[in-house]
Amino acid sequence: MIKRAIVAGLAGISLAGTLVLAEAAFVPVPYPEGYRDWTHVKSMVIEEGHPLYASFGGIHHLYANDLAMQGYRTKQFPDGAVIVFDLLEAESGGKAVIEGERKIVGVMHKDDARWPDTHGWGFEGFKADSKTERAVGDQAQTACMACHLSQQANDYVYSEFRR
Repeated sequence: MIKRAIVAGLAGISLAGTLVLAEAAFVPVPYPEGYRDWTHVKSMVIEEGHPLYASFGGIHHLYANDLAMQGYRTKQFPDGAVIVFDLLEAESGGKAVIEGERKIVGVMHKDDARWPDTHGWGFEGFKADSKTERAVGDQAQTACMACHLSQQANDYVYSEFRR
C-alpha cells in the first residue's frame, strides 16, 4: 500500500514537472520597436486568388534590422536578426491601390538558443496595431515553421533584399 502511494506520488510529481516544462518551453518573441526605421527590404501585394490570400492577403512591407541585413547578404542569419512584415489591407479605388488598416505585424527573430525547435527562429504575429495581442503564441512550429521549412537553403527566409 505504501509502495503504491510512493509510486503514485512520484508519478504525480513527474507529471507536474512535465507540465511546468511544457509551459516553460514557450519563449515569446518581443514586439520589434522602431522597425519602420530599419532597412526596407521590399514590398509586395497578395491578391485574391493567391493560395495565401485568406491568411496574408494585402500589402506587405518587409523591414530588416542590421543583423538581418547581414543575413540577406550571406544567406545565413546571425542571432539577433529580426525581419518584420507589416501587413496592411489593400484598398482599391480610383485606379490606385492604397494602404488600409494594419492587419498584423509579423516577426521572425533569430536566436538559436531561444528557439531550437524552429531552427533558431522565433515567430510571432501582433494583431492590428497592438504590441501585445499575439496571433501565433506557442503555435510557431505548425503555424509558421511548417511553411518555412521549404526555404532551408536560405536559412528558412522567403524574402530577398530588393537592390
